[in-house]
Amino acid sequence: MNEISVNIFKALSDLNRLRILKALQSRVLCVCEIRELIGLANSTVSQHLSILKECGFILESKEGKWVNYMINPRPSDLRVSAILSSLDFWINDEDIIITDKKKVAGLDRKIICCS
Repeated sequence: MNEISVNIFKALSDLNRLRILKALQSRVLCVCEIRELIGLANSTVSQHLSILKECGFILESKEGKWVNYMINPRPSDLRVSAILSSLDFWINDEDIIITDKKKVAGLDRKIICCS
């Protein structure tokens, strides 16, 4: 097994990273919104995002003072594409994912990040 495959599986081995992926399937989020959702420190959230970005699961883009994170719509690695397209099959009905989906709808960066 090559190092890239191992890194992909390592990225998926953490519940918080899976929660982040599922949240980003709902909409684009900034670090503060993800922190609010997951309940971890900004530095920890940033580490998780870095791992997901390194494997090609997510992208980031700068918008004013915010860095937005989103699901990568066209990963160069077909394995990443296959995993992203099958996430709903594997974890969509988990209680924490259902709860997160409801929370994501109510997240407002103008309140969370600016308070």
